[in-house]
Amino acid sequence: MKLFNTLTRRLEEFKPIRPPQVSMYTCGMTVYDHTTIGHMRTYVNTDFLKRTLEYLGYKVKMVENVTDVGHLVSDADTGEDKLQKKAEKERKSAWEVAKEYEKEFYETLDKLNVLRPAVITRATENIKEMIELVADLEKKGYTYIIPGDGVYFDTSKFSEYGKMAMVDKGELEAGTRVEVVPGKKNPTDFALWKFSPPDKIRDMEWESPWSKKSFPGWHIECSVMAMKFLTQAFEGGKYQPEKFETIDLHTGGEDHITIHHPNEIAQTEASTGKKFANFWFHNRFLMIEGQKMSKSLGNFYTLRDIEEKGFTPIAVRYLFATAHYRQRLNFTWESLGAAQTALSRLYENVAMLRDKTGSVPVRAGGVKLSDPKGVKAKCWQEKFIEAISDDLNMPQAIAAVWEMLKSGLEDSQKYGLLLDWDRVLGLNLKQFKVKSEKFKVDEEIQKLVDEREKLRREEKWQDADEVREKIEKEGWTVEDTESGPKLKKKLPNE
Repeated sequence: MKLFNTLTRRLEEFKPIRPPQVSMYTCGMTVYDHTTIGHMRTYVNTDFLKRTLEYLGYKVKMVENVTDVGHLVSDADTGEDKLQKKAEKERKSAWEVAKEYEKEFYETLDKLNVLRPAVITRATENIKEMIELVADLEKKGYTYIIPGDGVYFDTSKFSEYGKMAMVDKGELEAGTRVEVVPGKKNPTDFALWKFSPPDKIRDMEWESPWSKKSFPGWHIECSVMAMKFLTQAFEGGKYQPEKFETIDLHTGGEDHITIHHPNEIAQTEASTGKKFANFWFHNRFLMIEGQKMSKSLGNFYTLRDIEEKGFTPIAVRYLFATAHYRQRLNFTWESLGAAQTALSRLYENVAMLRDKTGSVPVRAGGVKLSDPKGVKAKCWQEKFIEAISDDLNMPQAIAAVWEMLKSGLEDSQKYGLLLDWDRVLGLNLKQFKVKSEKFKVDEEIQKLVDEREKLRREEKWQDADEVREKIEKEGWTVEDTESGPKLKKKLPNE
C-alpha cells in the first residue's frame, strides 16, 4: 500500500516495522463542544485507513486520546482551558462537560459506523506519566520556566524542530501564533506544563514538581499516550525513554501540521532520541458551502442537524468516500442529498442480489477461485484493492463498486464482492434495515413472456423482439434457455 507521508511530502510504500502488526496513534477530540461534520470527516477517513490496513492483512492496534484538559483557547499557550471556559459558561464542572461531549462524540462515530480504537484514553487518566516526561525533558536541558506561567520547551535546543511544518508554503492555512507570551525565548516555544492562575479556581488541576496547582499543556498528552499504549516506555509504571520504539503511523487533521504535531515530534524525539513515527497521515478540511465552518456563519452542523433534515448518518459516510482525503471537500445539502440517493440505489442493488441469491459466504470476496467463472470476479477484486492501496483512493473504490454492478458477473459473485468490500466501505450493506420485496412475476409480464415465446416458435423474430423491449421497459430481462425462457429482474443501475 502506498500512502502520502506528510513528514517527507512523498508517496511512499507503507511498511510497518513488525509486519503484520501496525501501531497507529490518532489525535482524538477535545471534548468541550459538539461534534461537527468537520470532525466527522477526519475520523471517517481515519476509519477508512484502519479498515483498509486490516483488509490487506495487517493487524492494527489503534490508540486514540480524549483531550479533556489542557487545550487552551489559543495555540499561543495563552487564554483559558477550553473545558474550563465551557464549564463556566454552562454552569457545570469541567468533568461534567467533558463526559457529556465525549459521549456525544462516540455516539456520533458509532452512527457513522466508525470502528472503535483498541484503546481510548483520556488526558486526565495519564497525568503521572505526563509529569514524568516533562521531568525527563527538564533533566536533559530542553525546558525553562516562565514564572507564574509554566514549563516551556525550548525549540532552539532541538535542531530538527519544525520538520513536520516544512510543507509547501501556501498549501495550508498558516498556523502562526498571533499572540506573544511574555518570557518566551523563541516564538515557537510551547508549554509543556501550565501553572494555575492564582486568581482563578479550576476544576482540573494537579500538584507537580513545579507548582502545587497546575495542569498539562495540550501537546504533551499525545506523546505520553502513544508511548504508554503502543510501546514499552512506561512498562512497570515508570518512564523509561530507552524502551520507546518508533510507531508506524500517526494520524490527525491538517490543522495539526503546523503546531501540534511538530511539538509532539520535538518533545518525543528530544526525550527518547528516536524517531517518533514513520508515517504521518493528515486529512484535509471540510468546507461548508465553499466557506470554512464557523459558528458565526451559521454553518456549524452536527449529526443532529443532518438527521433532522431527513438524512441518514451513513449517507454522510458515503459522501466522504466520494472525495480523496487529501482534497478539501465542499459540503452542501445538495451533495449530501445526491450521496443519500446513491446510497439508496446501492442498498436496492444489494437487496435484489440478496433476494435472488440468498446468503453467500464471503471468502476471497465471495469468489470461488477454482471456478473458471471466478476469474472475472477476481479481476474486480484486484481493481478494488488497487484503488484502496493507491493512497487510500476511496473515490476510485466507489467507482469500482458501480462498474462491477454493471458488469456481466453472476449475481452471487456481485453480492459476495459487495459484502467483502464493505469491510472497507463500512456502509452496512449486509445489515441495513431496508428490506426488498420478493421479485414476483405479475400476470401481465407473464402474458408478454408467453406471447414472445409463441412468436419465436412461429419464427416472427421482429415481433418477438418488440415484445422483448416491452418486457425490458418493465424492469425485466429474458434469457432463452433449453428449458424455456427465464426472467431476471434488472438491478436499479442496469
